[in-house]
Amino acid sequence: MSNLQRVMMKSRLPPMCPNPRFPKPSDRGFRRQTDYNPLMWDGFFAEKKDIDTNQGKFRVYLSAPSEPDAPLLVLLHGGGFSALSWAHFSSEVTKLIHCQCLAFDIRGHGDTYTEEEDDLSAERLATDVGDVIQALYGEFAPPIILMGHSMGGAICVHTAIMQVLPTLIGVVVIDVVEGTALEALASMQSFLRSRPSTFKSIQHAIEWCVRSGQVRNVESARISMPGQIINMETKKLATNELPLTPEDTSKEKLEFKHPNAIAEDAEATSSCTNDDEAKLSQAAAQVNLRKYAWRIDLSKSEKYWQGWFSGLSQKFLDIHVPKLLLLAGIDNLDRALTVGQMQGKFQLQVLARCGHAVHEDRPHEVAEVLATYLIRNKFAQPTADGQFLKHMPAC
Repeated sequence: MSNLQRVMMKSRLPPMCPNPRFPKPSDRGFRRQTDYNPLMWDGFFAEKKDIDTNQGKFRVYLSAPSEPDAPLLVLLHGGGFSALSWAHFSSEVTKLIHCQCLAFDIRGHGDTYTEEEDDLSAERLATDVGDVIQALYGEFAPPIILMGHSMGGAICVHTAIMQVLPTLIGVVVIDVVEGTALEALASMQSFLRSRPSTFKSIQHAIEWCVRSGQVRNVESARISMPGQIINMETKKLATNELPLTPEDTSKEKLEFKHPNAIAEDAEATSSCTNDDEAKLSQAAAQVNLRKYAWRIDLSKSEKYWQGWFSGLSQKFLDIHVPKLLLLAGIDNLDRALTVGQMQGKFQLQVLARCGHAVHEDRPHEVAEVLATYLIRNKFAQPTADGQFLKHMPAC
């Protein structure tokens, strides 16, 4: 029999049965489950502090000190997020260059508690940045690079324009552009209503964060999501309940349903006994138990949204220090920024295939982009082990 005949015969045979002694990894009992247990802040930062200002107490996270003249990266998170959204990025960038990272919870977010918590105007938030740096360093602040994501990026621009940081040497804005942001405001309330308002555990909140696409990197979600929710009973941030007990971290597989979904158990209970119905009702009550809610109700900040983003492009171009704009897609550029980029007024870098939380989805690549920007402008020096891919400015 020729080889061709053997191949033709084999193609007509039914598929071979799998060897029962070697079950596939996807078989029940062998499927790898995603770990949604939260991570602690001290795995990424060296220190946390509560900084007192005349407005209240600001929670600050610091990486380990670097060389004496190394720059300070002041990291501002987006609306609804917390300082812990910078955890993975801070860990990565300090491996590449000599610098120190300072991330703090903006007013109304995380573990920061101030007077007039609802005042989220651009001017108030920018002033807070100056107050925190003044309280930490006084007249001896190191060279500062302001870096912000989304709302935090807009606050970076306002802070630079208001000149509240005398030692500012650079500004980095992540995935916020005036035109795109203003267009998105019309659907923002609808988006906020589509989110679940409560979660029954920290792990459920982390799983929602990943499954919804808010953060595509599971490891980032595990550290950042607890900083966005509070225990509804104690009114304390979920990070204050960490580390969890072994009992809390060994829960069975989590299952999510839309918070407004109707339980489809009418048919199942129709033939049940009274005892069975009682047990099902008790189990349903346990499933529906909600313990955590969002730290901040972003829908109430709507009156400040226009102030964050209106005129942002021109303000960004008017800043007189080297600037970097990091986007998740080139289509996000508006006309003013397109012209400014062609004139060389700022450096543009695009990281595709990631979501809005660019620094959480791809922290190592964002760290490489920032390290390239700082070294190119002679703001920082690479570490001894700081071998990394240098990113050329994109257009």
